[in-house]
Amino acid sequence: MDKDKNPKVAEKVSPVETVLKEPGILHEPVAAPLVTYPIEVVIPKARQQTPAVGQRATRLDGRLHGLGQTGYIDDMTFPGMLYAKIRRAGVASARIKSIDTSEAEAMPGVMAVLTGKDVPNNSFGPSIKDQPVLAYERVFHAGDGIVAVAAVTEQIAAEACQKVKIEFEVLTPVLDPLESLKLETPGVHAPSANIYQKKFIKKGDVEKGFAMSDHIIEGHFTTQMVEHVPMEPHATIAMWDANGRLTVYSTLGRITLGRADLASTLGIPISRVRIVATIVGGNFGGKNEITTEPVLALLSKKTGRPVKSVFTRPDEFIASTTRHPLIMDYKTGVTKDGRIQARKLRLVLDGGAYCSWSETTLSKACILSAGPYNIENLYAEAYVVYTNKTMTGAMRGFGAPQVCFAYESHMDDIATLLNMDPLDIRLINAFHEGSISPTGQKLQSVVVKESLLRAAERFGWNPKGSTAGAGKILPKEITSGTTVRA
Repeated sequence: MDKDKNPKVAEKVSPVETVLKEPGILHEPVAAPLVTYPIEVVIPKARQQTPAVGQRATRLDGRLHGLGQTGYIDDMTFPGMLYAKIRRAGVASARIKSIDTSEAEAMPGVMAVLTGKDVPNNSFGPSIKDQPVLAYERVFHAGDGIVAVAAVTEQIAAEACQKVKIEFEVLTPVLDPLESLKLETPGVHAPSANIYQKKFIKKGDVEKGFAMSDHIIEGHFTTQMVEHVPMEPHATIAMWDANGRLTVYSTLGRITLGRADLASTLGIPISRVRIVATIVGGNFGGKNEITTEPVLALLSKKTGRPVKSVFTRPDEFIASTTRHPLIMDYKTGVTKDGRIQARKLRLVLDGGAYCSWSETTLSKACILSAGPYNIENLYAEAYVVYTNKTMTGAMRGFGAPQVCFAYESHMDDIATLLNMDPLDIRLINAFHEGSISPTGQKLQSVVVKESLLRAAERFGWNPKGSTAGAGKILPKEITSGTTVRA
């Protein structure tokens, strides 16, 4: 039969086609609208990408940051991952009499609880190993962690931490670094001394230099504790594989040192520890040492599951390192024309509860404390002491910003008391090519004076009476030999 001439004869239709055409049975997937990003990247021409000095350069990670495509630890997840929280001491100094975790362990959703007794080697530190992973017998500052909990949600972990019962014998804390400096003060880490590092620099004869001076000016300066406050707080994910190897995703800035500390605290070979450095949302020196990494590693080992922890902002303030507060006393002898004859100074660094990077900070602060000035007669002494406060450690400059504030403020005070322009007194005393530093180093490629003059020119610095380096003293004089405390 000719099907073209008989409209009643239809083509055979397969069951699949019938299903596809039947309304309400299957529907075509709804495609999500495409989000387009600009993908045109300007590529420099060959042999023209090297001369970058003075040119605008694009950061390699800037594009992803700007588009919100950068992934941080808090964006990462793994199958079966748990969440950890840490119960902190909340008291500055105490003995731990008892820890009862039974109520926390009984909570639904809690998978593991950890205390200091569960840590194989419960001490670490970049130089002095005085910091516990979790405090077990003694609390040295309010941010000391005592109990860690791993649970199926952050909320359950946080609630379980509050269920832990801790009994303290509260002790009188040492909070003043000058009090800590006194020999009769009981050691924060008794029987160890409160002064755990000191440094001295001596050049020439400082008393002879003071005798040669027309004026002696004293100044007392202090700086405060400063938190780094990175946009991304400390964050970690830890997990073990079936071969007993540990992998840690961490915001650490120094993963090699962190790897060694992890191996030491866990009591395992370093070859079994792998740290993956993730993109870090701010460091500034505050992520130079381990924090929760050993805790999460042990919780992960207990549960057999990945464990994640992200500091809250309060955690950052009380349980991570801060910039060292300094107490600085300066005494400087000068001639009538503003030339420095002698300088004597003392620095006291508040090291907080643990050493961390205090030894490095102390050395740099002491070496730089005299400032970029030619001083033939110098005596500098510096001490770092324990207190029952948040631990101090690395932060941009390692002690340099604090002493820079002190010696430049001191120079301004001297200039004011001598009625000199502050630029002039710096040009008279500043380092030049071949100057000898306080530690005996012969300096090369020195452009301090040139930099000052260039900056003054661009800034338009030309106050009335300035002699641009002649060291002129304006009519107002200071009585010879006067000691002035600024």
